[in-house]
Amino acid sequence: MGGDGQVTVGTSVMKADATKIRQLADGRVLVGFAGATADAFALLERFEAKLKDHPENVPRAAIELAKDWRTDRSLRRLEALMAVVDARTTLLLTGNGDVIQPTDDVLGIGSGGNYAVAAARALMKHSTLAADEIVRTSLEIAAGIDIYTNCSIAVETLSCET
Repeated sequence: MGGDGQVTVGTSVMKADATKIRQLADGRVLVGFAGATADAFALLERFEAKLKDHPENVPRAAIELAKDWRTDRSLRRLEALMAVVDARTTLLLTGNGDVIQPTDDVLGIGSGGNYAVAAARALMKHSTLAADEIVRTSLEIAAGIDIYTNCSIAVETLSCET
C-alpha cells in the first residue's frame, strides 16, 4: 500500500510529508485514508476498535465499521475514505456504508486515486516490476497528473509471516 504526503486546504498545500498509511494488528493490516484528516483519524480509531473485536476477520471488522458509519449521526458527517488491506483482502470503505472488494485487488482513493489505479493496472499487465515498485511508480505517475498528489511517497508492505 502506498500513499503520497500532501495535505491541502482548498488550493493551498498545508503539509507535504503527511503519513497516510497506518499499520494495525501488529503489522498484519494496513489502512490508508484520504479526505478530511481529522475525519480519517476518527475512522481509523473506530476501525482499530472493530478490528480488536474481530481480530482475524478484516471483512467483518470493515462491515461493522460501515454499519456504524452509515447509521451513527456524527459518523455520517465524516468526509473520508479508507482502504484496508490484509494478506487475503483488499477493501474500500466509504461513508455511504459501502465495503467494496475490487476484483483485481487494485484500489485507489483520493484525488489521484484513479490515475494511480490506471497506472498500476497497466504496469501489472506490461511489466515485471514487483508489487511495491508498481505501487511507487503508479503514485509517481499520479503525482505527475494530479495537482493534489505529491511525490513524497511512502510504501508499506505486509509481513509474509503468519
